[in-house]
Amino acid sequence: PNTHVERLMGQHKRVQEQTLHVDYSEFYARTRKYITEQVPAFEQYHALRSDILAAQKERLQLDEFKARPLSSFVRNQLINKVYFPIIGDNLAKQIGSAGKNKRTDLMGMLLLISPPGYGKTTLVEYVANRLGLTFVKVNCPSIGHDQVSLDPAQAINATAEKEIAKINQSFEMGNNVMLYLDDIQHTNPEFLQKFISLCDGSRRIDGVWNGKSKTYDLRGKKFAVVMAGNPYTESGESFKIPDMLANRADIYNLGDTLAGCEQEFAMSFIENALTSNAVLAPLANRNMEDLYKLVRMCQGEDISLNELEHGYSQAEVNEVKAVLMRLITIRNTVLKVNAQYIASAAQDNNYRTEPPFKLQGSYRNMNKMAEKVVAAMNDEELENLICD
Repeated sequence: PNTHVERLMGQHKRVQEQTLHVDYSEFYARTRKYITEQVPAFEQYHALRSDILAAQKERLQLDEFKARPLSSFVRNQLINKVYFPIIGDNLAKQIGSAGKNKRTDLMGMLLLISPPGYGKTTLVEYVANRLGLTFVKVNCPSIGHDQVSLDPAQAINATAEKEIAKINQSFEMGNNVMLYLDDIQHTNPEFLQKFISLCDGSRRIDGVWNGKSKTYDLRGKKFAVVMAGNPYTESGESFKIPDMLANRADIYNLGDTLAGCEQEFAMSFIENALTSNAVLAPLANRNMEDLYKLVRMCQGEDISLNELEHGYSQAEVNEVKAVLMRLITIRNTVLKVNAQYIASAAQDNNYRTEPPFKLQGSYRNMNKMAEKVVAAMNDEELENLICD
């Protein structure tokens, strides 16, 4: 039987002159085919696509490349006034800046050197997070000294293969990427030399992806290279960066004071220790100007409580000041240790008159002691805490 529906408005191909003609036999055959063939085929396609996407996500592990800075990260004066400007200048040279002043000769690399515990990784990850860059972190101790190739097939073990594959994956992604090599003192200098051409004006590098050798041209792309390391290797020997790589890098020592920034560097030890101490932790979520005024009060400056933004009671201020005064004593000791470590690391072994000084004075050491400080501590207890 046939029928028709009139006065229809629409652009469907079966509607002709506002009339839909329906042939029951044809309609039944068409819908039967749709139910028995097309719907199962679509469901099979959808399931297959989901399986492929899940397999590729598992293989590429894209969730690992999201920058996740620590919740305890403190943007102190040293970071705001010193580190951000120098890191910003370097990244502008690598990935370009906004506006008419963007460079066309993108090149360079950022190299951060310091003893362990100064927050190199935390700082770089925070910058990547704020810039919205894909953060590819490579753990160089997993690569080791024996690895000299960027071919995952030539890796000496499974962990090295994974880290080298991540490096090549960053080249494959190409744009909007920050490649961060952590603890490069655990790698072979010949391995680091592979990045020389990537850090000059050509921005090219040879890599291997899916078993095929490729040359990646990253000119004009937002691709930043950051490396971080310590002055000594795990064997205690001084670590030396290949000269040709060092010539292409902006090198900064986070454990040393930059000229004219001694006060900010010293204050950063107090600022970073706030979240480690139960008494001082609330200050990390308040206006940092309160902290600076409280420190000046500890140093003898006469400041009224009315000048503090937060409403502190006298008892609360007394407890905070007592803890801060003990932290300042610890900080001064840590700074002396830090200065001796850096001076020893910079000394040539041929001119040493005493063994290398390996005791570290870092933020990590400061925070370990800060968490144990209480207002009721006397000088002897504080001295024992430092010595321990």
